[in-house]
Amino acid sequence: MKKVMTTIALACLVTATMPTSVMASAKAGQKVFKKKFRKSCGFSGVKFARMHTQAEWEKIYEEGRFKDEAQRICPKLDESKIKESWWKHVYDFSYEYAKDGAIPSC
Repeated sequence: MKKVMTTIALACLVTATMPTSVMASAKAGQKVFKKKFRKSCGFSGVKFARMHTQAEWEKIYEEGRFKDEAQRICPKLDESKIKESWWKHVYDFSYEYAKDGAIPSC
């Protein structure tokens, strides 16, 4: 019985913290967009994110085309100024606020 309760408690803890980590990464992606993308794109991060649905963003990212898609959407974007580790955060932000994703609070 103790093992079952421990397993349930652990599952609840993992489930409760999971959205927080995704949101933290989406927040980091929003900051990266504001600092590195916004000027060259000429529009907000939410407008960028709403170019696709969550499923479309996921497919683009899994196929390794996320950088290419960002360049297509923002032709003036200088990819050399974006650290490799930041791309995952920008993807998480794009996924979170996609057409069918969360509605940003303004």
